[in-house]
Amino acid sequence: MTAITVVDYGMGNLHSVRRKLAQVGATAEVSGDPAVVARAEKLVLPGVGHFAQAMQNLGASGLGEALREAVRARGVPILGICLGMQLFAQRSEEGDVAGLGWVDADVVRFRVTDTLRHKVPHMGWNQVAPAAPSPLFAGMEPGAEFYFVHSYHFECRDPSLAIGRTEYAYPFVSAIQKDNVFGVQFHPEKSHAAGEQLLRRFVER
Repeated sequence: MTAITVVDYGMGNLHSVRRKLAQVGATAEVSGDPAVVARAEKLVLPGVGHFAQAMQNLGASGLGEALREAVRARGVPILGICLGMQLFAQRSEEGDVAGLGWVDADVVRFRVTDTLRHKVPHMGWNQVAPAAPSPLFAGMEPGAEFYFVHSYHFECRDPSLAIGRTEYAYPFVSAIQKDNVFGVQFHPEKSHAAGEQLLRRFVER
């Protein structure tokens, strides 16, 4: 079985992610120990909450440096989920702070004009249209739906980073890939069969 470490930095529904990974064939452990994260074989960075607080938690715990050691120095595959994906960016409007800086993108709040039709946060089921080939979406039906809960989204300066896009008031990037770094704005652990299929592709890659 593939061993995956789910990073505990105090911001996420960690155990639902761990259970879903176990269901698709992974050996998954939750850890907030920088030494465990630094030597991990494969990582998942979930997240629910405020960007600035998340970056503060990563810095104060030593997990930010451990993630850099694993992902940047050793090339360990990582999947960021929701806030976890946003942390890969250069900067976020949520707190106006720098992110990990692994992806040439910023995180911005939804700029919605019709607030009757499009509530913020964007919450519920929505389609993800593949934007480029990726192992995460291999074999998946076009227009598969996933579960979203978020008020901020990615803006990529390099369009080739986007592997999935979603329409909510306007098109936004809902999945990214850069080498060993993968990210999804939605919650695959809450997205039933499509979410399980995506997590299985990450486990098996």
